[in-house]
Amino acid sequence: MLDYNGSGMSVMEMSHRSATFKGIIETAEQDIRDLMSIPDNYRVLFLQGGATLQFAGIPMNLMRRGRAGYVVTGNFANKAYKEAAKYGEAVLLASSEDTNFDRIPTMADISARIAAEAAGDELDYVYICQNNTIFGTMFHELPECGDTPLFADVSSCFLSQPLDVERYGLIYAGAQKNAGAAGVTVVIVRDDLIADGPAFAQAPQYLDLKTQAAKESMLNTPNTFGIYVCGKVFHWVEETGGLAALAMEQRKWQRANMLYDTLDSSKLFKCHAEKGSRSGMNVTFRTGDAELDAAFVAGAAEHQIQNVKGHRLVGGMRASVYNAVTMEDVRALASYMKDFEAQHSLGPRSN
Repeated sequence: MLDYNGSGMSVMEMSHRSATFKGIIETAEQDIRDLMSIPDNYRVLFLQGGATLQFAGIPMNLMRRGRAGYVVTGNFANKAYKEAAKYGEAVLLASSEDTNFDRIPTMADISARIAAEAAGDELDYVYICQNNTIFGTMFHELPECGDTPLFADVSSCFLSQPLDVERYGLIYAGAQKNAGAAGVTVVIVRDDLIADGPAFAQAPQYLDLKTQAAKESMLNTPNTFGIYVCGKVFHWVEETGGLAALAMEQRKWQRANMLYDTLDSSKLFKCHAEKGSRSGMNVTFRTGDAELDAAFVAGAAEHQIQNVKGHRLVGGMRASVYNAVTMEDVRALASYMKDFEAQHSLGPRSN
């Protein structure tokens, strides 16, 4: 924090143009390339603005024919879909909104719709949010897109499982879930997709992915300390088993399944997500009684279990079991859930 590598200053103090910081960002990039086996024909960018900026940045850069397909499986996919509609035709390929996003639409249906759309006016890309934090669902397989590039917001499942980067044209992740501190957005994009510059001439320079790649993420002052922290996390993931050996993914499901097993054996709690669509990162559940839910959240805080109140769009509770969460943390929550159920009578409840 105070003296990086004998330089006499913090990373927060040093110039982003300095040789010292250049070493930091280059090391971070190489570490994530090694960790994810990122091919040489993909650029790795450390940007800012989170997913929200990419909702606009992606169509501004890559909606070249004016049509892109969106699979809407939650709040953030829906926001991306609505933002894209400002720049061209956002084609709704599939949605689970009718059941309050409790599932991922079937891949066969999505793939068939993609093929049908591509047979007419081609799609520039297909967009998904791979893990849906608010509703506790995730894609367990990817749609078949043919020659249409697949783009994915992987913010909340990033570095928790292997990703076959070549299956995607572009992926991006806000760092704050699994990759570091808030304020950094990692964008991984295939070279040929950005070679011609933005699709929209009026795109702000900051959103020009070709320019950002040419400037090596330093068109303007980047989040220097955030990138430094990301580099530390990339190194930690590798040291703790990495992605290729499935260590992170195995630990993820050990944590999540302990909670799902607790929920499936419960007469009080109900999981929001359908079994085949359940997330390994975000476990959403409720009692069906708003007062009981509030009592559960209050009691959890008394047991030093924080931030389990569910999002207003789904209610109930949400346990996020990101990479830094330990099995001891999860056992404490599962134990509290069982104690809470034992202490409360099971009257009629809604689903």
